Amino acid sequence: MKKVFVFLKKDLMLTVSLLAAAAGLIITPPKADFFAGIDWRTLGTLFMMLCILEGFKKENVLRPVENLASRLGATTALSLFLIFGVFFTSMFVTNDVSLIIFVPLTILLFRSGEKEKYILPVISMENIAAIRGSLLMPFGSPQNLFLYGQVEEISFTGFVLHMLPLCVMSAVLLVIFVLILYRKNLKERIAFTHESAAWEKEKKPQRITYTALFALVMLVIVTRTGLWWAALIAVVAALLIADRKIFLRVDYVLIVTFLCFFIFSSSIAGNEKIAEFLGRQVAGREYWWVIGLSQIISNVPASIVLYPFTKNFAGLIYGADTAGLCSLIGSLASVINYRIYVREYPDGGRKFIRTFTLVSWAFFAVVAVPGYLLTRWEFY
Repeated sequence: MKKVFVFLKKDLMLTVSLLAAAAGLIITPPKADFFAGIDWRTLGTLFMMLCILEGFKKENVLRPVENLASRLGATTALSLFLIFGVFFTSMFVTNDVSLIIFVPLTILLFRSGEKEKYILPVISMENIAAIRGSLLMPFGSPQNLFLYGQVEEISFTGFVLHMLPLCVMSAVLLVIFVLILYRKNLKERIAFTHESAAWEKEKKPQRITYTALFALVMLVIVTRTGLWWAALIAVVAALLIADRKIFLRVDYVLIVTFLCFFIFSSSIAGNEKIAEFLGRQVAGREYWWVIGLSQIISNVPASIVLYPFTKNFAGLIYGADTAGLCSLIGSLASVINYRIYVREYPDGGRKFIRTFTLVSWAFFAVVAVPGYLLTRWEFY
């Protein structure tokens, strides 16, 4: 029991999620359709990506990207490369996947270059890049995917046009934040002591397998197919044949954390009194409501809960894409970022939260009001 308490104390996000799930079950006792409210697709996709990215690390599949980044001799250039790598990839492979790819690479490179003091501010900006880059595309984030699918009147072009001002403003701000970080020496050099391991010829089948599985998961995400469960079976079956030990390396704590937050949001959405209250309060205040509620149940469940009570679609989606800047819980992509970091630095959870909160709130303070003003520009 003592070991359990020590573990929970170290993993703050897991503890918070477990408490939230327990509270949700007390607020709304489970009914027959309770599990239907849990986003199993997101959990399945997350599991597949965690398996594949562990395989990427084991077989050094991202060696070309690592080599390209290591050729950038200045910390400013390296940081911009990594941050905007997240920014642009998040538009197409979702914000959580882009963080799973780039955050471990960031930690590896800055640790190798003996510049660990920059890891936290850079991955905090990568978190912002994931949240704000992904907002441009309907499939860039789970909340965009859900909300875009609810309104047939919104064309793909119209959606991108409405999100473009926030995206461009965020890109400019990220550059400014990087320049502020390295303001004392914009030309500070970084020399890498780590050399990427050469690819072993006998491991080529494993690298091809993991690359093919990654492409399969990307196809599932981009096409929004309902056959995600078939992809899950295919990934599990392929890994059982090719590398079954990879299942021992997966971060199951992160999956449990997501599950707990989904249980809480499902409980809240299923409570009649809470639903009645939201029906009275949300209309006309969507932007601030979704930002606030996201700090309790994250932006994806908050979007699902508030959509039926929404009259201003722009307010809801702009708020959902801004909510992740306020706290770790605001976006589950941030929880992924946190988990990746504490796996490398087990005692660094509090330090991560302090740095993340400082950087994110500074960004939020700049973009919150322009985002609110844009809610007057209706999508349809």
